[in-house]
Amino acid sequence: MATESSRQARAYVGGHLVARRLNAHGITKLFTLSGGHLFSIYDGCRAQGIDIVDVRHEQTAAFAAEGWAKVTRRPGVAALTAGPGVTNGISAIASAQQNHSPMLVLGGRAPALRWGQGSLQEIDHVPFVAPLTKLAATPQRTSDIPSLIDAALGAATTPHGGPAFLDFPLDVVFSEGAEEGDVVAIACHSAGPQADGAALDRAIALLRGARRPVIMAGTDLYWGHGETALRALAEELRIPVFLNGLARGCVPADHELFFSRARSAGLKGADVALVVGAPMDFRLGFGGAFGDETAIVVVDRAQPARGHARAADVELYGVVSQTLHALALAGAGAGSEQSWVPSLRAAEDAARAAEREQLRDDRAPLHPMRVYGELAQQLDRNAIVIGDGGDFVSYAGRMIDSYEPGCWLDPGPFGCLGSGPGYALAAKLAHPERQVVLLLGDGAFGFAGMEFDTLARHGVAVVGVMGNNGIWGLEKHPMELIYGYSVAAQLTPQTRYDSVVEALGCHGELVRAPGELRPALERAFAAGAPALVNVLTDPSVAYPRRSNLA
Repeated sequence: MATESSRQARAYVGGHLVARRLNAHGITKLFTLSGGHLFSIYDGCRAQGIDIVDVRHEQTAAFAAEGWAKVTRRPGVAALTAGPGVTNGISAIASAQQNHSPMLVLGGRAPALRWGQGSLQEIDHVPFVAPLTKLAATPQRTSDIPSLIDAALGAATTPHGGPAFLDFPLDVVFSEGAEEGDVVAIACHSAGPQADGAALDRAIALLRGARRPVIMAGTDLYWGHGETALRALAEELRIPVFLNGLARGCVPADHELFFSRARSAGLKGADVALVVGAPMDFRLGFGGAFGDETAIVVVDRAQPARGHARAADVELYGVVSQTLHALALAGAGAGSEQSWVPSLRAAEDAARAAEREQLRDDRAPLHPMRVYGELAQQLDRNAIVIGDGGDFVSYAGRMIDSYEPGCWLDPGPFGCLGSGPGYALAAKLAHPERQVVLLLGDGAFGFAGMEFDTLARHGVAVVGVMGNNGIWGLEKHPMELIYGYSVAAQLTPQTRYDSVVEALGCHGELVRAPGELRPALERAFAAGAPALVNVLTDPSVAYPRRSNLA
């Protein structure tokens, strides 16, 4: 946003200073749960035309702010009341930190005048929020508010992005102060340092000599708006592409160079791997997903805070789209050996063919694969799909295809259940014309199921699809494999969660047999209201997965 100049200093109540600065930065939604410490901010937002979207738990308010960031690539903002309001939002703040999601959390705070005397909900948030945020501060004067909002949004959007936190003492936010200083523009994805030239030359030399190159791209490709440059690079050099996290959809699932089922063969067989905006964490076997002789070229917006689990041969930090464009130009004329892409396509096709039997599985309760086989036929190309669960969503991660950026949202590496309703709320508010589908397990429903009331109150027609197997599947099956028994892994079987959401003003469907699924999905999408399709799934089905410790 362009710098605002020639602003005359004028006094406003602190909450209005907050709202005016948010509005100046293009913020249109404030996600919150009502709290008296926040009344002045609400009043300011109402005056500025910022929508106040209230939820049933502060965790959801913060997840909704992160969800807004994920689907818009603009900062999301949540307001949490003092004390337990802020502590309830901690998990979502930690999730945003690990996902590099730009968001601003505004906290209430006990009055400075009475600090240390035992005011209601008095606690110093900053020391325990600071390790999870890029900036955490408390204004000492009302007139400090505008510049702190600028600084917090600037920190949240500077690579790597992440959450920022400001809390406002009750007396400071209800007092008047001057609106001093021009608005400081937040970071732009296309501005910033360029990758080191010598490192770029080494990467180009590796690419020119590569016969089996691959691209493995992740979330920070998405934050860096690098999808167009990535696709151009892949097409120019004929490089197969694998995606995880928010990068899903940055190359369409039906593109000739996109692969998902052949990832193991592709990464292990590569001689050069471009790892773009994807940390080598447990999802990539801490670097072990690549072959022992694979040369690793890391491309990212900024250096990682924790380093790399596996040493990279070349590291390129800077504006991602510029780096990828430079690699494509300099590598022109290079390319993979003719058999490389066809060999991966054969592996991909064979893996998909092996799934067909499960997609047609007629068992009741249903196999999760049958659920996704039917659901895929109902999804628009630009549908936004959100995963919130364990084993049921693990199948979704394998089966659901994405064709555009920002169409797949999951908790990310922090793995926090209960994120889905907040993400779905934000996604549908940001894109009311698009399908928004929330995939959740019956276990995950327990974290934020009351938010179906939020969806109903705000008229947000999200379609939920639940895999209801009556167990904590990712815990029960492995524990039984290790010990021969399981504990703390059982839920009440066949619970009528569809009846629960009906009581909250939503549309509910129960599916017991495969033949009931498609009509239930069709009715849910046509309902024009929040809906939940409660599908009873087979608790004996175990999702095959490797240990996250390896």
